[in-house]
Amino acid sequence: MTFNDLEIITPIKQAITEEGYTTPTPIQQQAIPIVLEGTDLLGCAQTGTGKTAAFAIPILQHMYQSPFKNTHRRKIKALIVTPTRELAIQIGESFEAYGKYTQLKHSVIFGGVSQFSQVQQLKQGIDILVATPGRLLDLMQQNIVHLNDIEYFVLDEADRMLDMGFVHDVKRIIKALPAKRQSLFFSATMPLSIVALAETILKNPRKVSVTPESTTAETIDQSLYYVSKDNKRKLLVDLLSDENINTALVFTRTKYGADKLSRILNKSGIKAEALHSNKSQQARQNALKSFKLKTTKVLVATDIASRGIDVDELSCVINYEIPNISETYVHRIGRTGRAGSSGRAISMCDTDEMVYIRDIQKLIAMRIKVVADHPYQLDKSLLTETIPQAKQPANQQQRRKNGNYSRKRRFSKSS
Repeated sequence: MTFNDLEIITPIKQAITEEGYTTPTPIQQQAIPIVLEGTDLLGCAQTGTGKTAAFAIPILQHMYQSPFKNTHRRKIKALIVTPTRELAIQIGESFEAYGKYTQLKHSVIFGGVSQFSQVQQLKQGIDILVATPGRLLDLMQQNIVHLNDIEYFVLDEADRMLDMGFVHDVKRIIKALPAKRQSLFFSATMPLSIVALAETILKNPRKVSVTPESTTAETIDQSLYYVSKDNKRKLLVDLLSDENINTALVFTRTKYGADKLSRILNKSGIKAEALHSNKSQQARQNALKSFKLKTTKVLVATDIASRGIDVDELSCVINYEIPNISETYVHRIGRTGRAGSSGRAISMCDTDEMVYIRDIQKLIAMRIKVVADHPYQLDKSLLTETIPQAKQPANQQQRRKNGNYSRKRRFSKSS
């Protein structure tokens, strides 16, 4: 199948052709016809599968073909809500690229920066608004943004939205929307909490699920290095000396850890920058720009970036620290091997993190390939003594006691 088979109108088809799009991804093949029909959609697809185009292209087409598109005063007809500023900016860039020949106007609003320039854009009149929940509610309370005319509503990365505590904000936004609208709901996972939220938004939706929930892309080569905490830095420097790694996204658990590791890499002659929520918006954008242009080889990030970075041909993701929530592993490594491209994911595991590896392998239903031939390999006796057995704790109280409990994990098997 090609985009020609999806009945995309000429202005949009020309734009996506210029972007190098020829063959739609599975989520695009299934979702675009449904959205063009005007039906609500519940989409489940792992990160990196092309979800943005799956909703942006048909929304642009609907709006371009609307008889009211040339009214004197532009009103917001499409609203896309997403959890992070990075995602909001990238979705805005996609609307800009796909809609370059439609004359439709869009704006992106998010917190952490002055609202002045964002408000100026809104006052000029726009058709499409991409927003993070907090800034959107702020501007609604100031009577700067009105949602009375919304015809298309997209909630993107819904599970991430709940992880970040935005569920109440999302519900307030939904209450302000017109009852008559087309709603699209996208999430990488479908625990019960997400299904319940979807039921408050969608009406008789069609469901599209292109991959099993919380699985890893088959195009990603995953490997695991057992190493002591003290030797992780040395192993990372050695791995990054590989000429096949052009760019690497390295994940740490803390902001302090990201800053410290980026300084260590720079002292070792490897150009690196840190990305986390304590950085200013300008600093974060500059770091992303340098990384995308490959003037920076390594971006050291916390999990705020696990779904917020979209870099073409990202060669490698490295888990410098193993996440304690298994689903986070899936989202992290999903930054590579995107849209059918090959990718590489390396995980560095010390003795304290072995329990997390066990749970990750159970979630993804596969064993990650262990690389034993490296100079910092843990002593075999430590591996034998400390790798946890497969038996799960008998109850939630014991799981809390073991320090391996999170509310999210109770729903990871639900659908």
